Amino acid sequence: MIELHSMKVLGEMKAAGSFVASTLTALKEHAAVGVDLLELNAMAHNLIRERGATSCYLDYAPSFGSGPFGHVLCTSVNDAVLHGLPHPYRLRDGDLLTLDFAASVDGWVADSAISFVVGTARPEDLELIELTERALEKAISVAVVGNKIGDISYAIGSVAREAGLKVNMEFGGHGVGRTMHGDPFVANDGRPGRGFPLKPGLVIAIEPWFMRGTDKLKKAPDGWTLLSANGSRTAHSEHTIAITEDGPLVLTQRGN
Repeated sequence: MIELHSMKVLGEMKAAGSFVASTLTALKEHAAVGVDLLELNAMAHNLIRERGATSCYLDYAPSFGSGPFGHVLCTSVNDAVLHGLPHPYRLRDGDLLTLDFAASVDGWVADSAISFVVGTARPEDLELIELTERALEKAISVAVVGNKIGDISYAIGSVAREAGLKVNMEFGGHGVGRTMHGDPFVANDGRPGRGFPLKPGLVIAIEPWFMRGTDKLKKAPDGWTLLSANGSRTAHSEHTIAITEDGPLVLTQRGN
């Protein structure tokens, strides 16, 4: 079911968005060569406790995973792009790291993801990250009353196609509210003018994620982490936004 929220509720959801944004900022600042992925997960867990928030991941057990996720943060490194299960791994110089974090504050959820390079960056990695960020910005710009979900999907896909990238359609954005994953599904490519109409009070996570040379995924032995099928590096950018009469409201906007 697709839910539309009042302006009062959107105001309440800002608390979750602000917490998710500040947590990702803190985690990015802490990530460095030699830092273990489990250390980042523990840091996120501590921030959740301090805020009195609730993790959306800890006991999450959807059909596409292997049992409860068991952690509060997705940590995807290099060729891992989605649902990266934290494990004992110390970050190395040049690693491309994606952090995906969702939490509930006072019953309302926000979801966001960032990709960045730890240490010395390869130009091609920075370009891939920038493409996901550009796709996200373009998608947000068309997330206005009167447009449709297909306009958002088309905006993302157009950035990918212009860069010669293929787009995977299995995983994408989604409705956000009391739960992390709701309707509508927001594919990372589509036809403009199609799909659910964007109405005031609709809250969605928009999340372009790109790989080079393939649109296929493979699952890691941990049963959760999704990898590019060809071993290429990946990037992922995500914000939770609300549709309002005054334009899109980015609930997970970060300060930097």
